[in-house]
Amino acid sequence: MKDYYNILGVNKKASKDEIKKAFYKLAQKYHPDKKDGNEAKFKEANEAYQVLSDDTKRAKYDQFGSGFENMAGGAGGYQQGGFGGFDFSGFQNGGGGDFDFGNLNDIFSDFFTGGMGGQTGQRRGRDISTEMQISFSDSILGVTRKILIKKTSKCSVCSGTGAKPGTTMQKCKTCNGQGQVREVRRTILGNIQSAKICDYCTGTGEVPKEFCSNCKGVGVLRREEEITIQIPSGVHDGETMKMNGVGEAIKNGKSGDLYIKISVKIPSKISKRAKELLEELKKEGI
Repeated sequence: MKDYYNILGVNKKASKDEIKKAFYKLAQKYHPDKKDGNEAKFKEANEAYQVLSDDTKRAKYDQFGSGFENMAGGAGGYQQGGFGGFDFSGFQNGGGGDFDFGNLNDIFSDFFTGGMGGQTGQRRGRDISTEMQISFSDSILGVTRKILIKKTSKCSVCSGTGAKPGTTMQKCKTCNGQGQVREVRRTILGNIQSAKICDYCTGTGEVPKEFCSNCKGVGVLRREEEITIQIPSGVHDGETMKMNGVGEAIKNGKSGDLYIKISVKIPSKISKRAKELLEELKKEGI
């Protein structure tokens, strides 16, 4: 049975703060990037911290030992790519050195995934929102409306590629066709090499030989775009509709979404009855 308290060098009555500090010292000492680092001890210290920093896991460990995770279906233990909720903020003052305390989960993810952590998700444009007022009768029967929205949209000439129509693509010289560039960050655990999406080719590894004259190779530009909105019957005052992929565009990525808040204008003469009808519709689930 593994003795997590002994691994961290603390006693069984140690506070969370003492456990945190003990893990910090060991992580700094055994990080594999250091000259005298030890990957096995680095992982072992993390495993111990994952359990002892969590009140529930710690209680089960104290009762059943290090095999408790098998009894509970795999809870606790070493988790590749993450360091639980370990918060290094308490060491930022007086810790010494010019280190990057940014997102420690990203730092550990970079280490365990070869510096590729957090770079696999698809790029996505911003969500946008607008408001629309409709009549009471339109809210009952439904209506189709067209509105103009000024937003970042795909270039109509190159369809978002950034290339002049008919031109060929070539390997990006910035990332050498890899789609990513590596950078070295100095952290509390030593120098961490990580990768980020190449800003020049936006991760594709290719750039056009000739840029689109309309968007200058950006692939998107800010312009007014006409949007057709189909408002269904029975829409309620204050309800918000969502239109997928109608938000702002981004080159080589997915467009965001458009949210439309509906305001129903109810004539004063029938406002009381109109509200009653709306309530009846809500009760019927319409």
